[in-house]
Parts: sequence; C-alpha cells; structure tokens
Amino acid sequence: MKKGKKEIMELNEIASVTGKGGLFKVLKPSRTGVILESLDDKKKKLIAHAHDRVSILDEISVYTTDAEGNVPLHTVLVKIKEEFGDDTGIDNNSSKEEIMSFLKHILPNYDENQVYPSDVKKIISWYEIILKEAPEVLENKTEKTEKKSKKEKEDKAEK
Repeated sequence: MKKGKKEIMELNEIASVTGKGGLFKVLKPSRTGVILESLDDKKKKLIAHAHDRVSILDEISVYTTDAEGNVPLHTVLVKIKEEFGDDTGIDNNSSKEEIMSFLKHILPNYDENQVYPSDVKKIISWYEIILKEAPEVLENKTEKTEKKSKKEKEDKAEK
C-alpha cells in the first residue's frame, strides 16, 4: 500500500469540540452541522451539530493585560515550541502553580484574572496533539512563507 504526501494543515482547519477529547480536522459542512475527523491515528469521523460548541483554534486567543488585550493561540503555541520543543515538562499531574508558572514563562503578561489552570492544561494538551499530528502548524508565519515560496520555486523548476 503506497502512502501519499502528508497533507499540510493550518490552524484554521483544526477544531476543538466541547465534551469531546482531542482535536479534529474540519472536513466540510453538512446539512446538519460540520463533518470532523479526529487528528489521532483512528481518524474517526463525527458530525458536530449546531448545538455542539465547536471552536476553531485559529479563532482562539489568550487574554493579556497589555493594550491588545489578547494574544492569538498560534503565537502562544509557536512560543512553546521555541522554548520547550518536544517536552513541555507539564502534564495532568502538574500542580496549579507549575501550570501557571509555565504560562508566565511563555506569556509574562497573561491576564491572571481571566486565564485559568484548566485553560493552560487545554493549551498544553492541544500543543502535544498538534506537535504529533500536524507539526507544520507550529512553524512561524515567516518560516511557513519562506518554505511555501521555496516549494513553489522547486515545483516550477520540475516542470
């Protein structure tokens, strides 16, 4: 069985569904909702209906105390990758203090009144899934643009 090229994913194609563990790739809309596929090896499909809370990761941000008021999730994920690589050193057994200290290291100006340990655990969980299943999402926007233009040049050269 021959494997095709791995599909490059963007953060705007990845969703979280309240009440469902893990992350999902958005496949396409359906008459009753949106068709999703789990990012794990099982590739389980499900339909998220209008009553399900589906959050597209590209639309999520973390509250901050600066003038902007928030930082996009992608920026936070890229910072985690730059600082910690493959091992965040945080897991579900980490204390509240460890979890919040981790975020303070990544995002010193996060809003302590609006960001909770459960939010940070979710971010870490998402980071680990994305690192395993779609690591290209964790690249800087400038790195992505450079790689894309390099690939386009290579494709033109092949023709």
